Amino acid sequence: YFCRHGERWELQLKGSGKTPYSRNGDGRAVLRSSVREFLCSEAMHYLAIPTSRAASLVVSDDDVWRDQFYNGNINKERGAIVLRLAKSWFRIGSLEILAHSGELDLQRFEFNLHNNYISFLNKRMYIRLQRYIVSETANLIALWMSVGFAHGVCNTDNFSLLSITIDYGPFGFMDSYDPNFVPNTSDDERRYKIGNQANVGLFNLSKLLQALKPLLDPRQKQLASQILEGYGERYHNRFTELFKTKLGLLGENEDDNYLIAFLLKVSLLC
Repeated sequence: YFCRHGERWELQLKGSGKTPYSRNGDGRAVLRSSVREFLCSEAMHYLAIPTSRAASLVVSDDDVWRDQFYNGNINKERGAIVLRLAKSWFRIGSLEILAHSGELDLQRFEFNLHNNYISFLNKRMYIRLQRYIVSETANLIALWMSVGFAHGVCNTDNFSLLSITIDYGPFGFMDSYDPNFVPNTSDDERRYKIGNQANVGLFNLSKLLQALKPLLDPRQKQLASQILEGYGERYHNRFTELFKTKLGLLGENEDDNYLIAFLLKVSLLC
């Protein structure tokens, strides 16, 4: 950890080797993907899209073997390590795995620790934090869509509890509008295509709710379900707001949504 201007940031090395979470992988990263993460995380920051940051990139002398296109052709590549920063690296998957294994005391500890990062300090923090995550996740994905960004692997382990963009892997930007755009060559089922990101966000938030339920009383469970139901409206409103800004539309007009949908459809046909 380090502090800057009174803020606490957590440092993380990507590509430095095996960790307890590497499973069967070697924990290494290649120079190609490391440069992409460094550049894109900084670009997203200056596009005002919540994201982790990149502090440095170090090239390694070690060789790393990778099948870049998942087609059986394994090639030797140069290794690298990215030093990246975020105020918290907790993910929806961090709580999901604890709930699945029944480690509720550790789950409460992690939630309390994460709670300190965003200053929700009262006895209803679980509900307040869930409301925050639902709202900010909707905002984040709308921002992704506003710049044509597809994350590529939107599972619960890649969704931050701070609702920032993390784990830049097979991401991509659309050159032209295509809701079926998939930057991940291993995603044969197109689960994480750009047009499905909002739906996947809802799926991940439902997994968050499942992980929280053991910590909630009956009334809180009902309230948390209602908060989750509001995700779609929050996403739609933010998406519309961003695209109206792009088009220079002022005020409220019942035809705004039709115009946005029409222009996207025209873009698809071009």
